[in-house]
Amino acid sequence: MAEEQIQDIYPSMRVEKEQSPQPIAPLKLGERLKEIRVSHGLTLEEASKLTGLARSTLSKIENEQISPTFQAMQKLAAGLAIDIPQLFEPPQAITATGRRDITRCGEGRAHPTSTYEHELLATQLTNKKMMPFKSHVRARSFDDYGDWIRHDGEEFLLVLKGDITFYSEFYEPINLTEGDSVYYDATMGHMLTSISEEDALILWVTAS
Repeated sequence: MAEEQIQDIYPSMRVEKEQSPQPIAPLKLGERLKEIRVSHGLTLEEASKLTGLARSTLSKIENEQISPTFQAMQKLAAGLAIDIPQLFEPPQAITATGRRDITRCGEGRAHPTSTYEHELLATQLTNKKMMPFKSHVRARSFDDYGDWIRHDGEEFLLVLKGDITFYSEFYEPINLTEGDSVYYDATMGHMLTSISEEDALILWVTAS
C-alpha cells in the first residue's frame, strides 16, 4: 500500500530547537550583595553585626574592591538568612505560559508507516519541546527495516501492552515487556520489533 512506503524516521513534528547560547554577563557579586542588604532594610553597620564581617569589609565587597572568601560568603548567607546561590543571582520568577492540549483516548492523529502505526498526541501545540505519541509496533523482524532509525534528540519509550525487542546500535538487543521503559540517545541507531502474539503498543516521548 502507498501509505506503507512512508519513510519511517519518526513522526512529522515540530520540536523546538535550543537557541544559540547567550553571552555570559560578568558576575557582579558586590552589586548583588548591596541589593540584598537594601531589600532587607539594613544599613552597612546593621549587616556587619548580623554577618560578623567588618563594615569596611562589606563596603569593599559591595564596591567590587575585594572578592569575598568562601568563609565570608557563608557568613553573609547565614547573617542575611539566604542561601549562598542567592548571592550570585536572584530567584527566577516562574511565569506560566498557559499552554495545554488534551487528546482523548483514540483521538490522536494517525500516522501509519511500514513498521509502526503511530498515533500522534498533543498535535494542537506547535514548537513543542517534546513530542508524545503512541505506536503499535508492526515490525516482526530486524529485516523489516532498511537501516537504523536515527534522528536528533533523546527519546523515552514505555511499553503499554505486549512485548518488544529493542535494538540499538551500541548495545545488545533486549526484550522489554509491559511496564518496562528505556531512555536513549536518538542519534544512536535504534529500532523495535513486536515479539508478542499481537502487535505491541508503546508510548514514545521524543525531545530535541
